[in-house]
Amino acid sequence: MDADLCNRTLTEAAALIRSGQISPVELTKTVLARIERLDPALQSYVTVVPERALDAARNAERELRAGRDRGPLHGMPIAIKDLCYTKGVRTTCASRVLAEWVPDHDATVVERLASAGAVMLGKLNMTEFALSGYVPGLPIPRNPWNTALHSGASSSGSGVATAAGLCFASLGTDTGGSIRIPSAWNGVVGLKPTYGRVSRHGVFPLAMSLDHVGPMTRSVADAAAVLEVIAGVDPLDPTSLSAPVPQCTAALTQGVRGLRIGVDDTFMSKHAHPDVVTALLDGLRVFPDLGAEIVSVSIPDVAEIVTAWAVICSPETLVAHRASFPARAEEYGPTLRSFLEFGERLRAQDYAEAHVLRLGFSERLQDVFEQVDVFACPGAFMQAPPADAIDPYGEFSHEIAPFMRFTAPFNFAGNPTLSLPNGFSANGLPHGMQLVGPHLGEALLCRVGHAFEQATEWHTRRPPLA
Repeated sequence: MDADLCNRTLTEAAALIRSGQISPVELTKTVLARIERLDPALQSYVTVVPERALDAARNAERELRAGRDRGPLHGMPIAIKDLCYTKGVRTTCASRVLAEWVPDHDATVVERLASAGAVMLGKLNMTEFALSGYVPGLPIPRNPWNTALHSGASSSGSGVATAAGLCFASLGTDTGGSIRIPSAWNGVVGLKPTYGRVSRHGVFPLAMSLDHVGPMTRSVADAAAVLEVIAGVDPLDPTSLSAPVPQCTAALTQGVRGLRIGVDDTFMSKHAHPDVVTALLDGLRVFPDLGAEIVSVSIPDVAEIVTAWAVICSPETLVAHRASFPARAEEYGPTLRSFLEFGERLRAQDYAEAHVLRLGFSERLQDVFEQVDVFACPGAFMQAPPADAIDPYGEFSHEIAPFMRFTAPFNFAGNPTLSLPNGFSANGLPHGMQLVGPHLGEALLCRVGHAFEQATEWHTRRPPLA
């Protein structure tokens, strides 16, 4: 069955290629067949490019046979969120505004994946322009654990495809939680890097000062491998950091002995579902057995942060859409259109006050890392709810705040975070633990996350798909 192969981790499948047990072409054909069979029900892809993928797989196969190995992604089928520009392949941002747009160049992250020999299967579905709502009439990704449940926003297609074995890794973006919430609800690993660690050149922005690009995978080792390919300074993105590419893979086996894991009991329990808190507390018990210390910390108050997030995000979204909004307002879905209208009503003073709040919060958050190496909290405040519990076409409202309580603050501060499975409910739904690190702390997060994976089995579970 294709599930035996497609549900392996990227690292495992790459080893099969290196050992000659399967070729990149065979692997790509197997995943494409699985997409054709399962995705009509899951709707995780906007565009699949089978011929392009097979051409890339054949090229990878020739190179590997000739002894040219580009690294762990060489010959591996991956998929890209549909706001990353892809030359010659339409990039719709799950919108009507860009429904048939075909870029004339690749995003930097897409170029780097291609240079590493990755095989692009296609473009993944998402919410409209990466906010929280969809466009009426366009497909909505379905959670593979139960298609009646929500799959998260906005990297919903990335979470679904990765969990369902429809790619071996995917790219997501995160402005207020859009890597971490789909990762938690779909039971995969999501890594939001430090702000500027990964170039956003050629990635359609939601908010330039809040956007992050990162991998979504089925193991921490896979996320480490992808991040090492896509990270690094980019002259085409003036906000990209000049810091060296993090050596995440090398850090995986260092263990956690002597590390301090911070926990704020009030922060993690307030506004979180009791089952989420219980799963997190159960997961944290693993670390002392591995030699780490659990340390009580106090996270700066986030009550105003999620409200201020919208005050900063919406004007920046207006800037990103100045070519088509309000001129083509009728083509926008109700969620994004109302969010842009909210931004139009704001004053410069509102934006400035939110920015001052952001600076203060970010500074206080960094003080926490004087006390601990990383701290832990939920990846989402609840498990995946029924799909009809959240109106996919509703107008923007600050009622979205609880969904972002554990995620948006770290977009404000730009800290790297890692979401990974840390348990399942009685009805078989995944929980997600979020680890937050200091700036440029991706290798440390991968080290801690990998140690947790080695001591547990949650990351090995797969959705009940035929």
